[in-house]
Amino acid sequence: MTSYAVRRLLIAAPTLFLIVTLSFFLMHLAPGGPFDDDASLEPEIIANLQAAYDLDKPVIVQYGLYLKKVANGDFGPSIIYIDRTVTELLIIGLPVSLKLGISAMLLAIMIGCSLGIMAALRQNSSTDYAVMGVAMTGIAVPSFVMAPLMSLIFGVILQVLPVATLEPRGGLAEAMPLLAPITPYIMPVIALALPQIAILARLTRGAMIETLRQNYIRTARAKGLPQRHVVWTHAFKSAALPVMSYIGPAAASVVTGSVVIEQIFQLPGMGRFFIQGAINRDYPLVLGIVVVYAVAVIILNLIVDLMYGLLDPKVKMN
Repeated sequence: MTSYAVRRLLIAAPTLFLIVTLSFFLMHLAPGGPFDDDASLEPEIIANLQAAYDLDKPVIVQYGLYLKKVANGDFGPSIIYIDRTVTELLIIGLPVSLKLGISAMLLAIMIGCSLGIMAALRQNSSTDYAVMGVAMTGIAVPSFVMAPLMSLIFGVILQVLPVATLEPRGGLAEAMPLLAPITPYIMPVIALALPQIAILARLTRGAMIETLRQNYIRTARAKGLPQRHVVWTHAFKSAALPVMSYIGPAAASVVTGSVVIEQIFQLPGMGRFFIQGAINRDYPLVLGIVVVYAVAVIILNLIVDLMYGLLDPKVKMN
């Protein structure tokens, strides 16, 4: 398994190189520049600023210089955040984005799989219809619609959760001080996890229904094994394979979704820095965040592939 992981990481290197290359040239092909709003400055000052960030050189030369810096672990200085490097901004935003993304994925897996199993065990019942109805709603309503609605209802009208701040405010923080540190993340995590909960519930339901009809499940039941043992030890292990294969794309969806969610809830994560950087043409900041996101998605997909091999012994790591 170790050799397989090493091979996958080596294969991922060209993928990362391609992502960085495409992102670099797409950013520079976009109209406008980082100093377009500084037209009132003297032309000499604008020229000095462009020279400080290597923007006075041909694009291909800028690309070579950027690759050289990235290879040495240097993402360069930010253009819009004066006296801050991109690495410093990533260190500020990464913990917030990690808390948001990991919490959303764990919530989606736990609730989505549980709802899917419950619906499969009660197929064609009112419980099944209710779960699938909620799942379809979760798929149909995107996060950028759900997030403002949650802010309006729970933050502005009911005032139970804080909005646009990491300070633990609101009725819930006052009523339950132990939960106060996590209250700023409750609405962003739920808004980010809802679409994945819906998709995982549908995937789990379908896989569980198919697995529960297999002969070895009937044999296990015929031997008198408890229902809980049949479901969790025999059925869910097989049903988890298609669900596990979706975890990688789900992680990528959560990463991209966090960009919008952090902006809506004004969380100081990498997604918010990304949008601010894209609006103001902060090339080093945007490219630095793209590299971090790409590495995260590649590693998450590798972990999913390794987990897939552990769940299904027939999958060979070669």
